[in-house]
This record gives sequence, C-alpha cells and structure tokens, in this order.
Amino acid sequence: MNIGIIAHNSKKSLIEDFCIAYKGILARHEIYATGTTGRRIEEVTSLHIHKFLAGGLGGDKQFTEMIERNDMDMVIFFYNPAIPSPREPDVMKIVRCCDQYNIPVATNIATAEMLIMGLDRGDLDWRIQYKEDME
Repeated sequence: MNIGIIAHNSKKSLIEDFCIAYKGILARHEIYATGTTGRRIEEVTSLHIHKFLAGGLGGDKQFTEMIERNDMDMVIFFYNPAIPSPREPDVMKIVRCCDQYNIPVATNIATAEMLIMGLDRGDLDWRIQYKEDME
C-alpha cells in the first residue's frame, strides 16, 4: 500500500519516533513524504522514502495530486493545531481531499497508531478493491 506522511516542523521529532517504532510495518509498504519529513525519516530508519518537494515549495500540492489520482492508501499528517499557521489551508485541503477519496487519514499519534496497527492486520485491504472499482 502507498502511505503518505507529512509533519509540520513542530511535529518532526514525533513523526521520526513514530516511524522508528513502526519501521517493521512501514518497510512492507511504499512510503511517500514531503521533502524534509522524508529525508528525516530516511535518516533515522534507513527506509526508502519517495520524497516530494518540501511542503511549502510545492510538496503539499504534489501530495494532494497523488491523493486525487487515488494513488494514496493512507495518510499520516502530524500538525500542531495549537499553533496558528499560515499553512492551515494546506492542512485542511489535504484532509478534505482524503475524505473525498475515502483515504484514511490520521492527524495525531493516537489515530496514526490505530491506522498502522489496522494496516498490519489487513484492515485496510479494502483499499485494493476500492481502487480497482474506481478504474
């Protein structure tokens, strides 16, 4: 499955820890990430990450385009809702896009852990049939 990962600056360490903890599961899938997040995940896990541009340089748009093509199966997007950000519209666009295309999305560690464990159990295998039906 194709897993998308994004983390805003204040959540980079958290996403690194998450990827270290679930490296065994992530290694069995294709991982896509915005530039800086992807580089940092690669450095701490040695996983191969398909990297887009940095989020603010167009990576968010590349990420959204992959969702719109229905080529993403799950998204983990850690952002800090307590810190107002001029990039808030980018966050909401990605989440809305996931909702539109029935792509599971986690925006916090609790939900991300539920999704990753479900992925490991096969709970997201319905995405395979869903994508075939959409073709």
